[in-house]
Amino acid sequence: MPVNYSVKAAVVDLRVDTPKATDKFYVDTNAWFWTAYSKLQFLPQTSDKKYKPEYPAYLTCVLNMGGQLNWCGLSLSELAHLIEKTEYKIYCDATSALLNSKEYRHNLAAERARVVQEIQTAWQAVESMAVCMNAPEINAALTASALQDFALLPVDGYDLFVIHALKAAGITQVISDDGDFCCVPGITLFTANQSVIAAARAKGKFRQR
Repeated sequence: MPVNYSVKAAVVDLRVDTPKATDKFYVDTNAWFWTAYSKLQFLPQTSDKKYKPEYPAYLTCVLNMGGQLNWCGLSLSELAHLIEKTEYKIYCDATSALLNSKEYRHNLAAERARVVQEIQTAWQAVESMAVCMNAPEINAALTASALQDFALLPVDGYDLFVIHALKAAGITQVISDDGDFCCVPGITLFTANQSVIAAARAKGKFRQR
């Protein structure tokens, strides 16, 4: 069943966009994954994160034009989860091992060391390209506000807090392949997600700079 996006954000096709020196982007985890993870050529066929080279190409173009890329603390959390999940799938596919993710994490010391190294290397790449976006403390008040937003915005739990961080930092431009961001009013989503771009065109939210 195709996703019926309720497009509230402005949407830009990053494949044909030329970044500006004044641009300040929040970079979502999927784009960091395709830019910083070293084993993209080994992604399992079952992976939902098939390599999309247009994202690392666009990030490089932003930096070459003098624009700014940003991350927040949740970026590490989500990226680490995604890399470990992928390493687990690669290992199981290569060995036909029948073990769950907890057994993979705790019982295989060499694999754990490999996962840690992959995450550390990827994060070093992120830090070399981007700066930390000031984000509010995730306290009781922010959690209560995020929970209210959960009833209004069709996004996941990570993104609820990212949205608050964007508001606090005054950043309105987001680079992501995640269609959920197109449902957030007040931002401009730079994406290569064709379903999102088509929905934005149909609903008059597509923009060309």
